[in-house]
Amino acid sequence: MAGILAWFWNERFWLPHNVTWADLKSTEEAAFPQAEELYLAFPLAFCIFMIRLVFERFIAKPCALALKVQANGPQKAQPNAILEKVFTAITKHPDEKRLEGLSKQLDWDVRSIQRWFRQRRNQEKPSTLTKFCESTWRFTFYLYIFSYGVRFLKKASWLWNTRQCWAGYPYQPLTPDTHYYYIVELSFYWSLMFSQFIDIKRKDFSIMFTHHIVTIMLINLSYINNWIRAGTMTLCLHDSADVVLEAAKMANYCKYQKLSDFLFLTFAVVFIVTRLFMYPFWVLNTTLFEMYDALGNFPAMWILNIMLLILQILHCFWSYLILKAAYKVIAKGKVVKDERSDVESSSDEEDSVPRSKTPQSLTTTNGTGGTNGTNGVSPCFFLVESNKGRLPSEAGFSQSSSGYHLPKLPP
Repeated sequence: MAGILAWFWNERFWLPHNVTWADLKSTEEAAFPQAEELYLAFPLAFCIFMIRLVFERFIAKPCALALKVQANGPQKAQPNAILEKVFTAITKHPDEKRLEGLSKQLDWDVRSIQRWFRQRRNQEKPSTLTKFCESTWRFTFYLYIFSYGVRFLKKASWLWNTRQCWAGYPYQPLTPDTHYYYIVELSFYWSLMFSQFIDIKRKDFSIMFTHHIVTIMLINLSYINNWIRAGTMTLCLHDSADVVLEAAKMANYCKYQKLSDFLFLTFAVVFIVTRLFMYPFWVLNTTLFEMYDALGNFPAMWILNIMLLILQILHCFWSYLILKAAYKVIAKGKVVKDERSDVESSSDEEDSVPRSKTPQSLTTTNGTGGTNGTNGVSPCFFLVESNKGRLPSEAGFSQSSSGYHLPKLPP
């Protein structure tokens, strides 16, 4: 085991030439980052997770209820034993062949079965109240940690001159502020790493999982090698946009549309500026070029930069999604939906009643003999759907003493 550890922690791989692990040992005169201190992140991550649960229960939820955030989840699917068995035991996304088989078995049309599966999938999604509580927690943490980072970084020499990130390396003492900042950030990402499996799952789950893995590896690597000056800049830069994003989500869940649109556009600007301009020209420039000039070439430097470049690729992907959503805000006046949302929707979502394939009367009545949306929908359903929200006369309906009649269909 000692031989394996000695091979893994080879100084010529992890450190620049003429630098040894002994140079990074703490002394009475100065403290330096120590690898064993990273274990503090695990109990602290658990504490952060417990604080989150208490915060969401006793602070975020009462705030949500006071703001009248919707507590109900998506519309529930009509109970059906056959479809429920298929959903739980076989597939949540039936293919065309299975849909046709279920259609014949239940005497429902395919569209109704597709809607049932969509509503059943959405039924497992969290309510707006749950999403609001999660965003409130993240907003609070990001605001706190970003404010803390700005407070001590504004006094740091390397913030204004990035070459100072490597000046005097490896003899760069670890200050209490930097140690606290690093360990809390690492603990938070560890808590996200585990809680993401129970948090709201979105379409970019795998991308966010990759992001958390890379971030944790970067924090650990930079701490062990005492590259914390560049690390603090990277962390603070990333937290800036997250604060505005969570605020925009909270406004959206509260249905404050104008505020949500404004915050989202602000987030788009902050994200693009920090991730596509400041990050490459500020962080990547110092790790790719200034670090090479100051410390020379060694393998761990390229591991660091490869992971930083992976983050940049993720930044470009998210920027594409953000610009698409920002275009919708500008062109249509509102954010249509979260591009990463997993709650499926359709123009027929509100019509939850299955349609029989047996032809029914084309007349809607006020009595019990008509279809009236309870057991079957006429072939004019799509015409009705396309005219929702309009007066009957505007939609092409005619009126008689028995109710409204749909217009005649062409042969």
